[in-house]
Amino acid sequence: MVNDELIKKLERITLLLRYNVIQMIGVGKAGHLGGSSSLAELMAVLYFHVMKIDNNNPTAPWRDYMLLSKGHAALIQYAALCELGFFPRSELQKVKSLDGLLQGHPDLSIPGVEAVTGSLGQGLSISLGIALACRLDQKKNHVYVIMGDGEQSEGQIWEAAMAASNFKVDNLTAFLDWNKVQATGPTENIFSIPELRQKWASFGWEVFEISGHDIRSIIETIEKAKAVKGKPSIIILDTVKGKGFSFAEHNAAFHNGIMDQATYEQALKELDQRKRELDV
Repeated sequence: MVNDELIKKLERITLLLRYNVIQMIGVGKAGHLGGSSSLAELMAVLYFHVMKIDNNNPTAPWRDYMLLSKGHAALIQYAALCELGFFPRSELQKVKSLDGLLQGHPDLSIPGVEAVTGSLGQGLSISLGIALACRLDQKKNHVYVIMGDGEQSEGQIWEAAMAASNFKVDNLTAFLDWNKVQATGPTENIFSIPELRQKWASFGWEVFEISGHDIRSIIETIEKAKAVKGKPSIIILDTVKGKGFSFAEHNAAFHNGIMDQATYEQALKELDQRKRELDV
């Protein structure tokens, strides 16, 4: 049941994940703030409410799977895995360093990571393979995969979409982070893919479209998607690139941008303001 207490709890976790992302990037180091922060609410819902996982047994055979096809947003996944105890908090300070566990894109050496991703377009295919294997083994695991909107220009996405529909894979739920900005500018100016909802529906998927920053809606829609039988489901999340940081919102410069000291302090100030609002 989705009650106000649960929403409040997940809103606080969402804020904590954004704090973690900012601390991982720090000052003077490039980091994918934009596409990580647009996923904060979804990550809070998946990892802290929906998924069956165990930090003490990351490869438990009964676990749910989550693959981040848009692997450049790994920081938000690391933020969640850290809070769940999959690895020590000290690792957050060593992101993308030779002596650290956490690299710029997801790697199988990291507890809780299910696939190496980052070469865009591959995550849906991998997820489909896992979902089919679970079905063959008569296991009840559910598979979740998160794609980017710029990633929709990859042909492999649509091959996997056709295959998932053909094989009636209903233990697979995809998410599309529709934040409308990719590395070098607005997605529609670089490779326009209009009518995303209609396109996915035409490939035989059950399609939902919601705000990606509305926690209640995310929870309720995931429940609806998991109830669909005989075909895969996709949830298109209408999000804001850089959500939560005024200087980064809708700004391609912070797809993989660098914060100076003043910008870093502004980010923390805006997060602190949000914390005060939640504590009221």
